[in-house]
Amino acid sequence: MQQNLVIVESPAKAKTIEKFLGKDFKVMSSYGHIRDLKKTGLSVDLNSFEPHYEISDDKKKVVAELQKAAKAAQRVWLASDEDREGEAISWHLCEVLGLDEEKTNRIVFHEITKPAILRAIEQPRHVDMNLVDAQQARRVLDRMVGFMLSPILWRKVKPSLSAGRVQSVAVRLVVDRERELHAFKAEPFYRVTAIFAITNEEGGITEVDAELDTRFKTHEEALAFLEKCKNASFSVESVAKKPSKRSPAPPFTTSTLQQEAARKLGFSVSQTMMVAQRLYESGRITYMRTDSVNLSGLCINATKEEVIQQWGEQYSAPRNFHTHAKGAQEAHEAIRPTYMNVTKIEGTQQEKKLYDLIWKRTTASQMAEAQVEKTRVTINITGASEHFVATGEVIVFDGFLKVYRESTDDEDEAQQDASRMLPPMKEGDKLERREITAIERFSQGPSRYTEASLVHKMEELGIGRPSTYAPTISTIQQRQYVTRGDSKGKERQYVVDTLKGLVITTKNKKENVGGDKGKLLPTDVGIVVNDFLMESFPSIMDYNFTARVEEDFDRIAEGQEQWKEMMKNFYAGFGPTVDTVMNARSEHKAGERVLGEDPATGKPVLVKIGRFGPVAQIGIASDDEKPRFSNLTAGLSIETITLEEALELFKLPRTIGEFEGKPVVIGTGRFGPYILHDKKYTSLPSTEDPHSVTLETSVALIEQKRMQEKQKHLKSFSEDEKLEVINGKYGPYLAYDGKNYKLPKELHEKAAELTYEQCMELVNAAPAKPKKTTRKTATSKAKK
Repeated sequence: MQQNLVIVESPAKAKTIEKFLGKDFKVMSSYGHIRDLKKTGLSVDLNSFEPHYEISDDKKKVVAELQKAAKAAQRVWLASDEDREGEAISWHLCEVLGLDEEKTNRIVFHEITKPAILRAIEQPRHVDMNLVDAQQARRVLDRMVGFMLSPILWRKVKPSLSAGRVQSVAVRLVVDRERELHAFKAEPFYRVTAIFAITNEEGGITEVDAELDTRFKTHEEALAFLEKCKNASFSVESVAKKPSKRSPAPPFTTSTLQQEAARKLGFSVSQTMMVAQRLYESGRITYMRTDSVNLSGLCINATKEEVIQQWGEQYSAPRNFHTHAKGAQEAHEAIRPTYMNVTKIEGTQQEKKLYDLIWKRTTASQMAEAQVEKTRVTINITGASEHFVATGEVIVFDGFLKVYRESTDDEDEAQQDASRMLPPMKEGDKLERREITAIERFSQGPSRYTEASLVHKMEELGIGRPSTYAPTISTIQQRQYVTRGDSKGKERQYVVDTLKGLVITTKNKKENVGGDKGKLLPTDVGIVVNDFLMESFPSIMDYNFTARVEEDFDRIAEGQEQWKEMMKNFYAGFGPTVDTVMNARSEHKAGERVLGEDPATGKPVLVKIGRFGPVAQIGIASDDEKPRFSNLTAGLSIETITLEEALELFKLPRTIGEFEGKPVVIGTGRFGPYILHDKKYTSLPSTEDPHSVTLETSVALIEQKRMQEKQKHLKSFSEDEKLEVINGKYGPYLAYDGKNYKLPKELHEKAAELTYEQCMELVNAAPAKPKKTTRKTATSKAKK
């Protein structure tokens, strides 16, 4: 009897599924898309909007194996993921393998378990062409925007840039936030806190923390209030107790998982998705690309049993959540463990941590609300209209908090507002003043985005879908439009006034503010590209347009709109705009900014985006003398740099002295500041200023690099100077004639003792590496 052939996207998924199916089933992987839009040109007929697909060279062997297996199979089951991407993969498989529709079944499941897979086999369907069309619309529109905008950026800004329907809008979010931050002016104010003591009936003394219900704008007002408190008496004016409840957060969607993993585990968005993919393919969790918070009845019942078994019936409160987001796929489940009774798993540390987070969130979502009693005590001050307020919170029943507490982006504030118990107090009780402190604070401006908060904002605006958040955020960083900040912030002084007894003491303290470590910052290139696209293609950069397009894709997926009509309508307005912008002439390149004149030569000084990034320039191309250029150093931006700062850059390179009879020169280049000595370069660390670094520091850095080089080069050979044993990042290896050769692990400890003959034997025994086909070579071959 011929086998049934099941085709999935990945080898890991195939391996997991195979163990659930009998010998009559053969499971193979397509290794993702086997057929894709052509990589060269737009690869779409703009008259009919017919995409042109091709099989890439690396997939031809896979296709041949699948074709052979499909011919021998009694029936083919296409089991790619149930989303637009997965549906398109199944459709391409049908096309390439020439599958008979009558003998081909499309099956889907949200969890990799035996019951789910067998249930899917019992309920097959055909490929949903509406989902395929929605995917084609997305790919063609994104290709159209990218391939038609990118050449404009090459001409108007700099080579090798790219634009994208979603990525460019994500960059805009980061740029807009940075400008909000620069425009924000922090206003000082004074926050007043107090420590009081109260004596209970048994004579015991308890301290009470309270905060004034008024904030002062000036230092004088704060001091005047402290003066009033010197001789004032304090008493309890009122005590208000209020029962309250806290409800658990819903189970994870793609975006909430990315956000919580970033806050709680420190994972990047792409790292979270990579680990979640491994958990899904190994059958540990349900599908990790979803915008639904729905849980199956099976999961709800299993979680109920687990909660009752571990903590008792009073902790169980089964419930189902519903997604309020427009266009959410309720047919999908939220991200949850496949088996709720599996509390711990084997795997890497990352897999264990992420699984634990998913298990706790799912479990907590099915637990009872936390019962809380909140107390608010208002404290009267004689001779003053202001009041101190003490707040406390008692958790009467912890409920879901026993398992899980959701994080926020403002953990510091959350910790300051952490619940605390208050001693028993009643109206009229006298309080003894211990200490009152007025501390200078500053109004908080907008925060830079983290990867997690950027995902949240994109979801809020309807930009992209669950599957696009991670690749979009990775792409804008790889393209160097956005970078992760590494600054701890700047030092700022603030004033603290403290009243103890009848004495007010004033102290000046320091704090770090504006730290951007791990936050997303726009680069100069990102800012220039954003501004150019905003000016030339405002409709493409509009947040509403990007969200509206996603809604169009949803309508296509539901069969309510024709994808080719959507493309024609879009191109009718977009195509002519592209032609107009491409052919428009301008005296200046995008982002170019004239700062003034060079006092020494009278020539204009300007900043712009050069071939390798932002540069300062003295003179213009039409001058008799060639213009002079200098790369902008770290901390300088073409948007904010001053004429004085730009002129300072041209003081490099500078000779700061001699070492070993040869000059030591400090300069800056494409890869940042450097030290040049004896025709060898040493990078200058970001902690050193190239304009003030000393000869002593430079010599130390040169010798440090020499020591590192010495440790790296383990052995050279007089028989052939092209051969060398090198200690690399991942262990020792051989370098010979411009190529590297691995050393067997058993030789690592003896690498420095290898003879010339032993090394050459390893070099000659190494398999020949196939030549890499470059894009240029591939294109020229295709033309022939």
